[in-house]
Amino acid sequence: MSLPNSHEALLRNRQLLQGRVALLGMAATGLLADLPAGGMAMSEHAGVCASLAGQAGWQICFGYDDPALAAGAFDTLVVFLPKARAELDLRLALARWLAAAGARLVLVGEKKEGIAGAVKQLKAVAPGATKVDSARHCQVWCAGQIEPLPEFSLEQWMSWTGIDCKAVHLEVAGLPGIFSLGELDEGTRMLLETLDENPLRSGPVLDFACGAGVLGAWLHRWHEQQNQPRVTVDGIDVQSQAVVCARATYERNGVSGRILASDGLSAVEGTWPVILSNPPFHTGVRTDMSMTERFLREVGRHLAPGGEVRLVANSFLPYEPLMKRCIGPVERLREDRRFSVYRAFRRS
Repeated sequence: MSLPNSHEALLRNRQLLQGRVALLGMAATGLLADLPAGGMAMSEHAGVCASLAGQAGWQICFGYDDPALAAGAFDTLVVFLPKARAELDLRLALARWLAAAGARLVLVGEKKEGIAGAVKQLKAVAPGATKVDSARHCQVWCAGQIEPLPEFSLEQWMSWTGIDCKAVHLEVAGLPGIFSLGELDEGTRMLLETLDENPLRSGPVLDFACGAGVLGAWLHRWHEQQNQPRVTVDGIDVQSQAVVCARATYERNGVSGRILASDGLSAVEGTWPVILSNPPFHTGVRTDMSMTERFLREVGRHLAPGGEVRLVANSFLPYEPLMKRCIGPVERLREDRRFSVYRAFRRS
């Protein structure tokens, strides 16, 4: 598998990697094999971390709060440009906290990811940064003798947003880089409205690609308001920030259920009578339906006989035929110009 352009650009400039090296924001798995052994690689993607595990000489960390992250431990910090500008500030702060005295900071990103604008954020913390390469539609910037950050806590970056839907109020946690930070997105709102209009069958629920835990928290509160028995909603997500936020959202709203890091359905066992999702269709800035397509092909193994899958998606995405083929008869509960809510029941 070919490497992302940003990873290729780093390989062109591997002479910058001196001493103890930390790579922050790994998006693919092939890079480490072409680098000198030794260092730390961090990714927010559970699947990337699982694939990197076992690389000789490399310590693999999942997300910004991995307990193995250590202050002042690295001489070269490589930051791969994330999709969200706010997450770049978070990633730069982590890099500075990890930096030893006299450390070097390297920023790598593609032009279409916004590297030109990101340089302003880099220079805010490393005014001496200079461009050292421009190739493969990427830029590589380097700053020496960066100022270490004395403290770093992911909790300090967490925000809270109040959202309301169908007379249900929630407090939802947020971190830079998470989906729909600071608001309830229109697709999720439409899905929630169908849960009020077309209630689910009783029993535990699995929320695939749970994000900040909105679906689980809303269902919990809705059941309380309807004087119905408490519902258990387990959530899974591939992104570390989502796992952290969903756990915080569940705790604040008194929700019962587990939150797990999972690449697709790989981390879960057992079956549920209901599986919900507002699945992603982007990887970085690129359209990528592969995770949802894999989910729909595999979800039958985790769906109880007669169980329901309900999801919301952009109306132009071709999920309905795949749901019909892999699960069972499909019904559109709601649609507009942008979104459609589908439900399918597993064939007995």
